Amino acid sequence: MYHQRTLENFFVDASQQFPIILVTGPRQVGKTTFLRHLSEGAKRTYVTLDDPNLAALAKEEPKLFLERFKPPVLIDEIQYAPELLPFIKMHVDESHRKGEFWLTGSQQFQLMKGVAESLAGRVAVINLLGLSLAEQQNYAAEALPFLPLPDLLQIRSKSSHRLNLLELYQKIWLGSFPSVALNPQMDRNLFYSSYVQTYIQRDIRDLAKVGDEIAFLKFLRAAAARTGQLLNLTELTRDCGISVPTAKHWLSILQASGIVYLLEPYFTNVTKRLIKTPKLYFLDTGLCCYLTEWSSPETLEAGAMSGAILETFMLIEIIKSFWHNGRQAPLYYYRDKDKKEIDVLIFQDQTIYPLEIKKTANIQKTLVKHFSLLKNLNLTIGPGGLICLADSLLPIIPGVNAIPAFMV
Repeated sequence: MYHQRTLENFFVDASQQFPIILVTGPRQVGKTTFLRHLSEGAKRTYVTLDDPNLAALAKEEPKLFLERFKPPVLIDEIQYAPELLPFIKMHVDESHRKGEFWLTGSQQFQLMKGVAESLAGRVAVINLLGLSLAEQQNYAAEALPFLPLPDLLQIRSKSSHRLNLLELYQKIWLGSFPSVALNPQMDRNLFYSSYVQTYIQRDIRDLAKVGDEIAFLKFLRAAAARTGQLLNLTELTRDCGISVPTAKHWLSILQASGIVYLLEPYFTNVTKRLIKTPKLYFLDTGLCCYLTEWSSPETLEAGAMSGAILETFMLIEIIKSFWHNGRQAPLYYYRDKDKKEIDVLIFQDQTIYPLEIKKTANIQKTLVKHFSLLKNLNLTIGPGGLICLADSLLPIIPGVNAIPAFMV
């Protein structure tokens, strides 16, 4: 059964303004299902370049391919035939029609280079991740970009579904890939085992030319174990037995493939005491939990990673709230050389909205004490929030609320 995606309205609007729409994101997040659903009732041809024969035709005879599959057309996994892009450009330059080409791509690293060179000014690029909580709970259309503004929080409190601790960690453990999140009969371990073997190893091997698959899998597991932490390439390389340049290259591929996200620190020239190292997050907690071998939601919740994985899950939900509305996610974190940290800063309209993420239901003012450090940045400070295990929206101090995790 199809679940409505928040991205639908933005995508339809973009398709009326651009001749080419490219939906990027990791494999298995529902890009094809999303676009085929929007194609229902319309005369739009569907073709997938996962088919080796069609991919060969597109690469070797791109002009013939477009004559055979005339627009409007949905081309799946366009990264397998970048040779098509110049011919798509020539076609839309001649036709001047909007929404002719809907494209999907899973490997952004090489794909985006080709798009930038061939389709600049003609393509809208949209990011899609796995299902958000709002999409799973059937209020996708009401899911606006997350800001801890009182009015927006009141709207979320009315539409979101309450989750107890185990239900929350069940969703974290399962992850957001539709095949797992929506199908109770799916063998979760089998899905992620196949995902790692079939998609990650194949795609990464193509992009990064990985020679030692065992070393790469060690690197992947070591990265998953560090979700929510400052990126320390020296530690990563020591655990995996690889060089720092190799680790940097593999990490860039994981970023481009939508597997990991690097949250950059916020800093200005005004204050030089701020840390400038990014924090590493996995973009799907189910995959992260599989790689770190948590066997159940119960063991995950009671284990050493429970706080970091909750922070990861909440950050991903905030990212989705922006990306699935067709917006960039203006997210940072704060940390100074005294190790005083704020988990997330949302920077919008020259205003900073601070957020802490804590696995606690014990609401204390000390949990948001570092918010006062932001006055040193000489920027407007908006309302803040403590995302936690509270049952309901509660004020902590003026301008800062405790926000239940299920409301993000």
